[in-house]
Amino acid sequence: MERRQLLKTSLAFLGTTTLISFVYPVSKFLVRPKSSVPDAPLTFNKDEIPTGTAKELVFNETPLVVINRRGSGFIALSRVCTHLGCLVGYDKFNGKLVCPCHAGEFDLEGRVLSGPATKSLQRYSLKITADQIIIG
Repeated sequence: MERRQLLKTSLAFLGTTTLISFVYPVSKFLVRPKSSVPDAPLTFNKDEIPTGTAKELVFNETPLVVINRRGSGFIALSRVCTHLGCLVGYDKFNGKLVCPCHAGEFDLEGRVLSGPATKSLQRYSLKITADQIIIG
């Protein structure tokens, strides 16, 4: 085997190895694994959230906030900001959701009030019984 052919083969092998070492982790990051567990509904008591307060929880690997709004009742919203994915927090004194990363603000319906976000927060359906709230 000639030296030139050995160098070409070696460089091709190293290039392929380098490409695979970058592509594989990126593909694992971008493709979400399928869960074999069916989505179970999340149930909790209504009296855990007094009027004007909120409860943060996780449903199907998504952070949520359930808010008991004055005069409007309960609402469940995703805490994931639609701008860059930071987790928004409930500001009970001003009655809005605030993103700590870029000062984005959302009203209690999940609509954008200000900031870099352009889409509303995702809303989740609730089933409300006499004493319980069921998500999912």
